[in-house]
Amino acid sequence: MKFPLVLDLAADGIPVAVACRVLGFSKQAYYAWRAAPVTERDWSDAHLINAALDVHRDDPAFGYRFIADELQDQGFSAGENRVARLCSSQRIWSVFAKKRGLTRKAGPPVHDDHVRRDFTATAPDQLWLTDITEHRTDEGKLYLCAIKDVYSNRIVGYSIDSRMKASLAVSALHNAIGLREPARTVVHSDRGSQFRSNAFVRTLQGNGLKGSMGRVGACADNAAMESFFSLLQKNVLDRQRWSTRADLRLAIVTWIEKTYHRKRRQRRLGRLTPVEFETINTGLKAA
Repeated sequence: MKFPLVLDLAADGIPVAVACRVLGFSKQAYYAWRAAPVTERDWSDAHLINAALDVHRDDPAFGYRFIADELQDQGFSAGENRVARLCSSQRIWSVFAKKRGLTRKAGPPVHDDHVRRDFTATAPDQLWLTDITEHRTDEGKLYLCAIKDVYSNRIVGYSIDSRMKASLAVSALHNAIGLREPARTVVHSDRGSQFRSNAFVRTLQGNGLKGSMGRVGACADNAAMESFFSLLQKNVLDRQRWSTRADLRLAIVTWIEKTYHRKRRQRRLGRLTPVEFETINTGLKAA
């Protein structure tokens, strides 16, 4: 808002007509504002809208409820109904929301497809695959984002949370980077909003990794990760009814680290476990 600046310039002796011309608006617009200046509520709404746009830009999966939570964490004082009104006025909606009168399409890729269905690697950390799965508990859903090294089928990073937002994928990526210290690794995913988010893309670029995205509806692109998730579902998720998220989280971590990595032999690896295969072929220490 530049109108208040005219008042300051006028106090310094600069004519209103000159100030308006320099600032790019008419005298009529300035005097109309003088007659009905912007209220404090309008200013507050404008700041909230800007902050909501920043939150949504980082994670397009967020609807107004999650945005309201994030705004509170940032120190803004705004009720959920107010945030919903402002988001609706600015068409700030979750990519998963059903919008009346709008045609929904799959999100555009933010990376080229550098894999082209060639899911092979000749060394560790050449190609990582990542995806997200979910499972219900009596407390609500629990989400797992896992990252798999194609070379050994080892899960090199993962994150578990009660909400499926961009930070879930970013946390899994940070976990993998901290454990493996990769260089120029290709990270292949689908076109989910978590993997298209600014936060995830920045993490890739900031650590010298190369993003890759497959085509919409290309089932083969997800098959390599789905094989891991199907094992997890058969051996953990569907074995019982889970009362709490904490119980399921512990079961997932225990199965990945104790069973999948160190006990379950895989034919593609010459009947070795992922940890054995890496240790024998590359000398990597079992973490």
